[in-house]
Amino acid sequence: MEPLLFLHILFPKVPAHVTYAWFIMVMLALFGFLATRRMDLYPGKFQNVMEVIVSGFDSLLESTMGHEGRRFFPLIATLGLFILTSNLLGIIPGFESPTANLNTTVSMAIVVFVMTHIVGVKVHGFKYVKQFLGPVWWLTPLMMPIEIISHLSRPLSLSVRLFGNIMGEDIVLAVVLLLVPLLVPLPVFALMIFTSCIQTLVFMLLAMMYIAGAMEEAH
Repeated sequence: MEPLLFLHILFPKVPAHVTYAWFIMVMLALFGFLATRRMDLYPGKFQNVMEVIVSGFDSLLESTMGHEGRRFFPLIATLGLFILTSNLLGIIPGFESPTANLNTTVSMAIVVFVMTHIVGVKVHGFKYVKQFLGPVWWLTPLMMPIEIISHLSRPLSLSVRLFGNIMGEDIVLAVVLLLVPLLVPLPVFALMIFTSCIQTLVFMLLAMMYIAGAMEEAH
């Protein structure tokens, strides 16, 4: 039975991946509320788990982008939590991963792409455009198409990589559960958890590198 059947009844025209994305957003908001409603110097188990996750994201952000990257923590941490939860949701029988749909991954990749260039223009002003023109003016006709294609390939790479891996996992899990539904799928579950974490880390690292690169001076 469809776990979120009531949402499909209330919103029959809403695609399944959007429904599951809403479910994850509500769940993360609820977890955030439960973790912060009674902040304590000696945290309980739930607050401690959430603090470990958030501090891990913070350490990763600072080691990748430096101290200046702290201002992008809300964006990177939100993407990380959403992607990780979405990836892991598909492991539960009956649920689907929103990240197994290309529309979800493309939307997140576009957010990173737009933010990258907004930051670049904000930090460098009009000089940010010079990176597309090449080191000398007579190389501009050659360098401009190369640079534009290079930047446009970033959201394509982000979205397709995540979508392809998670979709592949869901297909493999469905086939294995269909053929051998007892103890044999356990190694597949472990592999899916590992891959879900790796794909989350890859998306976050690439997003941080793109934004950090936009803040650096072009050479």
